[in-house]
Amino acid sequence: MAAVETERIGRVCAAICLLSVCSLCRGHTQDRQVSTRDRQVLIELNPGSPSPPPGDLLHARAVGDNDTLHFLFCSQGAPTLLLVHTNTSFSTVKVNWTQFNNRTHSGGLTVEPESSILYSTAVVFNRLLEYDDVNDTADPTSDLFPPYDLQDFRWSRLNLSGLTALLCGNTAASSNGSLCLQLSLFETEGRGQHWPRLLHTANSSQLRVWLDGVLPRATRSRFLLELQSVGGASPLSRVEVHRSIDDEFTPSIFKVSQWTSALNNSSDVLGFVQWKPVAYRQADPALEDAAPCRHSEPRPQSGEAVAAVSGLIRAFYKEPEATGLNVSFGLAGDPFYNSTKFLSWTLLVGVGSPPVDSFSPLVIGMMAVGLGTPMILLLLGGICVCTRKRAVATAYEPIN
Repeated sequence: MAAVETERIGRVCAAICLLSVCSLCRGHTQDRQVSTRDRQVLIELNPGSPSPPPGDLLHARAVGDNDTLHFLFCSQGAPTLLLVHTNTSFSTVKVNWTQFNNRTHSGGLTVEPESSILYSTAVVFNRLLEYDDVNDTADPTSDLFPPYDLQDFRWSRLNLSGLTALLCGNTAASSNGSLCLQLSLFETEGRGQHWPRLLHTANSSQLRVWLDGVLPRATRSRFLLELQSVGGASPLSRVEVHRSIDDEFTPSIFKVSQWTSALNNSSDVLGFVQWKPVAYRQADPALEDAAPCRHSEPRPQSGEAVAAVSGLIRAFYKEPEATGLNVSFGLAGDPFYNSTKFLSWTLLVGVGSPPVDSFSPLVIGMMAVGLGTPMILLLLGGICVCTRKRAVATAYEPIN
């Protein structure tokens, strides 16, 4: 009887340990709507243009087994990243440069065959907002300076290096400092080399945005970035904040924000913009250089107004649907921008479900030890108790 009880305790303890570890692993995996297999990325700059256009257009063609992702990054007007997903490996981009440069009508850029398009989304970096946080409340609703319209910036030519493209610009009124956007494309799954070390797949791209040396208009200035999302029938419409107990790759940050698009309010995600709610005040940051971020709720925007500031939106979308939000950097009590005159923020743009962080083997091993040790002690205690009871029962001699 004691042996059976000991065996039962052992099985229960082992099952608890196994289920605990497996649930940790399962809780951080999701199915994706598009294949996560490796892709071959081919990049071209200003495809088919007879002469350098007013602003550069980068086209990256990420080819899968039976689909293609077209990434288009343009500096005509406000910087814009457009992502088009097709159901064939043979889809192509066609640019009518006369119409594209005029920016008066749609149709200057097409993806052919048009019937192969499954989904498209675009992110427009519209304005940079600055406010004077006199009372250190991190409340951007008052004391706003006139905004920086990014369509009016003087943008450099795109600097290509491997699967990255760098775009920097400054205001026409001042050449001090710059606002830069670095686009990175991927052929396989991996992580960024620098904080926040976002997990990416071959179905996503990464944009790192930073301010460097821009002179603030007040000693207590803080900044916001205004983003606009453009799509056809399903623009990015909701922001979800997911929590985790793991900060292994982004120290002190236990949340991830996801601006997603869904079809007819279903749970299936078509596309996303994902970021960790943190920016950094140094190019090579330490933990104390982290600046928490906040976002506003997405609100409907005028598609025509967005097309007016972005040459890429005007060229591709006939009837754009748009939403917008602001991302603010820094909380009350945090150092102001003037302390380092540097601020960087990173986001992913992709199709299908956003990448989901999973625990590394090291963390899983530590958790297994942490959960398993009490179970082993419980098992050993149960064995000792049962053995002792059996010994007492064996030594008992009945009275005749």
